[in-house]
This record gives sequence, C-alpha cells and structure tokens, in this order.
Amino acid sequence: MALIAEMFRVLEILRGAEVAAAVVKGPPLSVRAFANPSFRQYVDVDFLIRSSEIERASGALLAAGFRGEISADAVGKRKSPGQYTFRRSKDRPLIELHTERTLRYFPKPVPIEEFLRRRTTVTIDSRVVPVLSVEDEFVLLAVHGAKHFWERLMWIADIAALVANYPQMDWTRVQKTAEGVGADRMVRVALLLAERTLQAPIPAEMSTEIESDRACLRIVNKIESWLLYAGQQPPALLARALFRFQMRGRLLAGAGYLTRLTLSPTEEDWIEGSNERAASLRESLRRPFRLARKYRRDQKETGQG
Repeated sequence: MALIAEMFRVLEILRGAEVAAAVVKGPPLSVRAFANPSFRQYVDVDFLIRSSEIERASGALLAAGFRGEISADAVGKRKSPGQYTFRRSKDRPLIELHTERTLRYFPKPVPIEEFLRRRTTVTIDSRVVPVLSVEDEFVLLAVHGAKHFWERLMWIADIAALVANYPQMDWTRVQKTAEGVGADRMVRVALLLAERTLQAPIPAEMSTEIESDRACLRIVNKIESWLLYAGQQPPALLARALFRFQMRGRLLAGAGYLTRLTLSPTEEDWIEGSNERAASLRESLRRPFRLARKYRRDQKETGQG
C-alpha cells in the first residue's frame, strides 16, 4: 500500500511538472497479470520518461522533498546511470525513473516517442494510471527477464499471465516492436520458457518463429539449470557473457551487444570519480575489470569459486 501511495504521489508531481510518464512493471503489472495490485511482489515503482525531461522531473521530485541518489551535476551532464533513484527518506519506498538512455539492456535504442504515444491506462483504487501498451510492456518484460538471466519464476509467471489474460494481444505489433529494438530472440525465449516451465500456450502467431530459432531451446535449457537456485547461485562470468551474446541471435549483432554492455559505464563506474566528459573513456576502460572482480567475488560467496 505504501508503494502504491507513493506511485500516486509521484504521478501527481510529474503531471504538475508536465512530464509525460508511464508506470512500468510494479502495481500496474500486478493488475494486468493477476487482477490485483498487491498479488505480485515488487520493492520499488518504475516510471518511464523521456531523457530530455529528466532534469525537469528530477527538479520537481527534489522540490517535493525527495532525495536523489544521482547527483544533480550528473543529471545535468546527462550521464547515464542504470536508473535515477529517489526516495523521501530511508524508510520510504524507492522510486526509479528510467529513460530511453538508462534502458541499456535493450539492444537498440528504445523508441520513446512511440512508446509514450501508445500509452494506455489501468485503474488502481479508482485512480487512472498511465502505462505502456500491453504489447510494449511485453517486450520490456522480455528484455528485463533476459537482463537478469530469468533467475526468478515470478518473471516467467508475468509472461504466462499476460499471454493468458490478453488473448487479443497484437502479436504482429509485438514482433515489430521487438525487431525494432533488437529483442526478437528475447521475446521468443520468454514465450518458450513460459511454455516449458508453466505450460503457458505459445500464441499461434509466434510458434513458427520459435520453432525456426533452434538456439531458443538450448538457451531455455540453460536458464532452467540456474532457475532452480532462484538467483542464489548466479551464472559464472563466461556463462553470463555467452548468454548476452546469444540473446542477439546473430554473430556480429551478438558481439556488438556484448561489447556495448561491457564498456558502457553506469553510476557504479563513475559515481566516485570525475563527472567531467574527459573521464568517460577511463570509466569505460575500467568497467570490464570492475565487472570481473564483482562476479568473481559473487562466485566465491556462493561456493562456485
């Protein structure tokens, strides 16, 4: 209830600042998937806005008493974190703002204007909440699951529930959007994974595509091998790299996707260093070493090292 209340609060702040937004995942997804905003777990509320409006949105939230974890200087210089996080105090719910620039796990740039133009609404506690179209949300969920290696059954249940609850979903639109952002294999893997683990029927419009992508089954088998550990035994560094590479489907595209993710710095790479543009090259070169240390440490802590 606290998260839902904070969602309404932030929506009012963004409306007052004339910032177009859509709530993604979280309470609206719980309504879409399970017909109740409290039936699905979530620990924060995510909003998607234009990158060009992040300064205005950030300023409005700060003026309303929120505290940002990304410095105003970094926001002003358009540095791209994994997300822009805000909360009113340590014991208050976490708010995350995303833009087309923070959604780095989309292989190609998110068409933010199209996503916002196709917005629709869901009703929560008699209040209207702006959300992405179900087709765009479906693609976003497929990318989000792939980002986190599908380590939680909940994310697969979301996919299965949307397939079941939206028989009218425009799969031609899903395919077109997925192809546009380079996530076509991610969508195929999501559907096959939901079918294999939760017996969710694959839409007839997608069955031929999935059957013709022979790598999908191998990828799903690999996901099932670590799904049992629910994120407590994450894939090793090389397995992670191979998974990222395979998500793009083609050799050069896979290499480009993996390279971009490896070299694109986030706040973990630059928050303690200089915010000057001249530092960006050093941050990019430092990032692969930080990732290697991080995942080597994770493997030791889970007994894999």
